[in-house]
Parts: sequence; C-alpha cells; structure tokens
Amino acid sequence: MTVYLGSPNSQVQAHAANGMPVLLSYFILHTRNWWKQYVPSFKQILIDCGAYSAYTSGKEIDPIAYKDWAARYPWADACAGVDDIAGDFRKSLRNYEVFGFPTMHDSDPIELLSDLIPIARERGDWLGIGLVPPREGKENFVRYVCDNVPEDIHIHGWALRQYLHIPRIDSADSTAWFRNALSLKSHFLTAHLTYAECVDIMVKKFQRAERIRNYEEQQLDLF
Repeated sequence: MTVYLGSPNSQVQAHAANGMPVLLSYFILHTRNWWKQYVPSFKQILIDCGAYSAYTSGKEIDPIAYKDWAARYPWADACAGVDDIAGDFRKSLRNYEVFGFPTMHDSDPIELLSDLIPIARERGDWLGIGLVPPREGKENFVRYVCDNVPEDIHIHGWALRQYLHIPRIDSADSTAWFRNALSLKSHFLTAHLTYAECVDIMVKKFQRAERIRNYEEQQLDLF
C-alpha cells in the first residue's frame, strides 16, 4: 500500500504516516518545505510527478525540473515519469526519455504496452497503470496489462486500490485514507473524535487490509 501525502491537515497526515509507505507528489510539494522533516519517518517513498493534479489545475510539469527535484531523494524506491493525462501518449514517451518509469493508461493504444516494458526495465523494473476517471468497471483492461507484463516488473496502480484483489498489482496509492477521515469526523457516532484520531483509525484500517492481503497471498503460495 502507498498512502498519499495531501494538502488538507497535511502535518497531521504526515505524522500519522510514520512508518508507512508514502507517495511524494512533486506538483503538490515542490513549493513547500514543512514536510521535509517527516521524510525520515516514512517506511518507503514513491516519487510521483503529480500529473493528474497538474492536469486538473490546468498546468504542465517541466520534466527536467521534476527530475532535479526527485534527485534529492536517491533512496526512493522508484520515481514515476511525467505522463500526459490528456491522452497524448507520444508526449508521455518524450517525457520518459528525460526521467522516470512509464505508465500504461486505458486511453493509450493497447499496443503501446510492448514499447513501455523496455522503458520499465531501464527504470528499475517499475511500470504504472492509470485509468481515466471514472475508474470503476475497468478490470478487464487492468487484468490485460497485468497478464502481459513480466512477473519481475513491479506494477503500481495509480489510485487503483479497488483493484488490489488482482495479485499482480504490487502497490497502489490512495487519497481515501485522509478523505475518509474527514467523513469519519462528521459522522454522528465519531464526531467527538479529533481529526488526528480519525486519521489514526484510517491508517489502522489500511494496515489491517495489507496484513490480510499478505496472509491471503501466503495461503495461495501453499498451493
């Protein structure tokens, strides 16, 4: 599981993510400094350009500036390339030449996958799967990608926690943990809790889900 360090109540979230795998978004974080003190407490780090956030804000990301920023964290597990959310896969390919592992989108021509696999090999054996919202009902595409990517390549699903039941997805990021904490805070049964306490509850929920998934995978290994 990868959790997402977002902007609302960010310091509370950063504290709650102690010992957890965390996604650092260049688009959200590169102009801020407060969060750097928390980085040593994170279990693992995935560097993301924040292409979706940039797209919804009507802005573009400079791949070179992003590469320079990511270079500050050489211990990161992986760094994603700047993918074009608008659907221009040729632009994505040009950006991957600069830096980062590639992502296969459901808006891309399906034959592009064979071109992305060699790039993934060059970038630490990581490849992403991205779905144009709405993300529901697209399991056939996700399974196709998973079935056609070599088993030793790590597959990350961008905002695809709902597809973690597919064994080949090795990790996925999510904003649900802190968004659901806000919903929990407004529920009449838990309105007496602080936001920090609600975030702790959601982190525990994600940790439990990860333990269950690991246990189920171990059981499958027995067969």
